[in-house]
Amino acid sequence: MLFPTTIAGSLPKPEWLAEPNTLWAPWKSSGDALACAKRDATMLAVKLQEDAGVDIVTEGEQSRQHFVHGFLEKIEGIDFAHKVEMGIRKDRYKAMVPQVVAPLRLKGRVHADEARIARAHTTRKLKFTLPGPMTIIDTIADQYYGDRVKMAFVFAELLNEEATALQSDGVDVIQFDEPAFNVYMDEVNDWGIRALERAAEGLSCATAVHICYGYGIKANTDWKQTLGAEWRQYEEIFPAIAKSPIQQVAIECRNSHVPLELLGLLTGKVVQAGVIDVASDTVETAEDVAKVIDDVSKFVPKSNIVATTNCGMAPMHRDIAEAKLMALGAGAKLARQRFG
Repeated sequence: MLFPTTIAGSLPKPEWLAEPNTLWAPWKSSGDALACAKRDATMLAVKLQEDAGVDIVTEGEQSRQHFVHGFLEKIEGIDFAHKVEMGIRKDRYKAMVPQVVAPLRLKGRVHADEARIARAHTTRKLKFTLPGPMTIIDTIADQYYGDRVKMAFVFAELLNEEATALQSDGVDVIQFDEPAFNVYMDEVNDWGIRALERAAEGLSCATAVHICYGYGIKANTDWKQTLGAEWRQYEEIFPAIAKSPIQQVAIECRNSHVPLELLGLLTGKVVQAGVIDVASDTVETAEDVAKVIDDVSKFVPKSNIVATTNCGMAPMHRDIAEAKLMALGAGAKLARQRFG
């Protein structure tokens, strides 16, 4: 199939999951209610994607409060009780983050429940997202290792352990989210890609890295205004990624200032091209989506294009996100008819 579809990873949570104490009374009395609500939200996320015509579905990250911290919560050696303020993405914004205070090791499986629930409720290909090593260490304070590169490779080993188990759960694509790759370009080439490769080591399922300019939150949209008429960060890291065994690269294309000719640097890679803008509430038309796919096809073989969203849609209003999902599916269908 030409131009299969997927999403970057996250979807908005249903109101009854986002605000349980005020909107869903059973949470107050049942210890199992949270797990049940996460299960139901995961099943709903899968169904919404199927209805929209998405070919490679995710579980929508419905069981995670944050795309990084959702992984960290199941790791020993991290103190969530005493968070500290830290600059994220070279001080683009401040955040309260947990601290590494002891040797890191997994307490057990991290995402088994949501992966297995999603796998049991769809026959379509299943993609699962994990934070990448560089992005993790840019989102947590180190009070133990004293060496951010060493700590990144420890996280890479833990990611690999969980990724290997997710593969056994029936996941078809494992995607590592590395927005930090667009910020620390020198470090990406020095050690970031090696850490990413360690996280994906030994996997036989498809592997991907998501390198975007971030969610559509104010800190990110303000930063984008400082990047000028052309966003050429990818130019510094794509050649090294092209040489890596990572098979797919998810990037931002819709309403971005990324020169699409840079995609030609990703020789041999499947490009998950972002055709849905997650920083705008304007819902794309099928024509909008098909046009971006056509533009990307001038630099990437059609057989190597997967239509996706620029980033996760977790911060978006739910009705807008669902409408954008429908546009994604309709636009890819139109592109197949027109260019296939």
